[in-house]
Amino acid sequence: MSSSTNTESLHPLEIQVLKALGKQEGLLTDPQLVDHTGLAASQVSMAVGWLLTKDLVSLASEKTTTYVSLTEVGTQFHQQASPLEWIVQSVKSAAQDGTSLTVKNLQTSETFQPTELSRAIGLLKKEEAIQLATGGALEVTGKPSPTSDRLRTLLNRVYEGPQPITDFSPDEQGTLRQYSVKRGNTQEPFRIDDHTERGYRLTPAGHSLIPHLRDGAAEEISQLTPELLKDGSWRNRIFRKYSISLRPPRLAVGRRHPYREFLDSVKHKLTSMGFQEMRGELVETEFWDMDALYMPQFHPARAIHDVYFVKEPSHAKSIAEPFLSQVAQAHRDGGNTGSKGWNYQYDQERAKRLVLRSQGTAVSARTLATNPHVPGKFFSIARCFRYDQVDATHATDFFQVEGIVLGSDINFRTLLGLLKLFATEMAQAKEIRFFPAYFPFTEPSVELHVRHPKLGWMELGGAGLFRSEVTVPLGVSVPVIAWGLGLDRMAMIALGIQDIRDLFTSDLEAVRSMRRQQL
Repeated sequence: MSSSTNTESLHPLEIQVLKALGKQEGLLTDPQLVDHTGLAASQVSMAVGWLLTKDLVSLASEKTTTYVSLTEVGTQFHQQASPLEWIVQSVKSAAQDGTSLTVKNLQTSETFQPTELSRAIGLLKKEEAIQLATGGALEVTGKPSPTSDRLRTLLNRVYEGPQPITDFSPDEQGTLRQYSVKRGNTQEPFRIDDHTERGYRLTPAGHSLIPHLRDGAAEEISQLTPELLKDGSWRNRIFRKYSISLRPPRLAVGRRHPYREFLDSVKHKLTSMGFQEMRGELVETEFWDMDALYMPQFHPARAIHDVYFVKEPSHAKSIAEPFLSQVAQAHRDGGNTGSKGWNYQYDQERAKRLVLRSQGTAVSARTLATNPHVPGKFFSIARCFRYDQVDATHATDFFQVEGIVLGSDINFRTLLGLLKLFATEMAQAKEIRFFPAYFPFTEPSVELHVRHPKLGWMELGGAGLFRSEVTVPLGVSVPVIAWGLGLDRMAMIALGIQDIRDLFTSDLEAVRSMRRQQL
């Protein structure tokens, strides 16, 4: 078949992209193709995809750059003031008026969230920019806050537009990452995203078609409509020709969703290692979701912005004894755990409040209260719910693989070995890291991080040894190691995807293209 015949089956969008590439000796990126063709970015992307499939265009370059941009919160900080600046300005203004401000005064102003102010006040005190005076009043020391000054410089700079993070110094990059949007904290001024720029050039086959490309391709039509027949205008129109040599559409047979296969493979591997499966309810009481895990009732994680509360019914009728009394005692003064407790008045009525399960560890707590066999190994694939800003690595509902191991000879080294095994065998991660962490219910605690081929390092979850304040009130006297890892993120690596939302996409072609998980 001649080159001129091949061009007859090309879509008008493909012809415009080929012409643009034919006029250039080098390569053209997606934005440059938009400029040269006058097409929309989505049209260029579609046409390039067709041409890549036909081997008329090749991918010549691909560069991923990490950019920093301002969020809506960052724009507000730039135009008004960051919490650090606002606190210093407020304390100065009060002193000039002959009055004073306390931490409580600042938190009741409603200008910023109490958690934001607490973090900012702690940092300013650490940098000695403010200090506590008699009666709890705040005073400005006159010393500058390096973090506040650096943050203002960064806000002014990034306000001009997204910029590569490599353009900033190491100290500035540290501040940008510290104040960037992340899981559980979306109210930050900066957003860090990866942007991939691709360059394309013609293949030899594409070059051979350039002299035969027809003009007026954009005016061609591909469908004969009743209107064209009615007014006879079809006689003066050019119809795009069809090629009967093209391959027919691919027929896809039914099969399990790749993510379903991944979850099944995780369950299969854990059961083959001797783990027993735990099960729990999606609707849980605050007692089992938090209290039994030695999380105090004044913990920030219980705020409405992090946990979904059930409206009707709002409370459970009762909590099983003696666990309610023993956990309450551990919170008040430590009970017989050897701890001093949290030293506050425990509210047993609040413990009955119903929430959507926010962590799989609630299933582990219930299992510990059933007098489990020692030694024992247990796991659960638990659906959890937390309010969060949805992006490439965060979702408002997600799967956790939760597990516990009980035994008199269990220690922290055992836990690290299991975490490494999970990361390499289930997530198929090539690089892993451990970082010290803090959780109210484990000590020592650790976070597991793995490197995604495209997204870089990301956290899979936390783990540690259950504190005695957790195990003793539930009737367990041996060491217990526990972990809760994000299965969705593990699946991103194992299935070769870059956006957590793709796990639940309705795009069948995207689902079919996912890497299959092998048992």
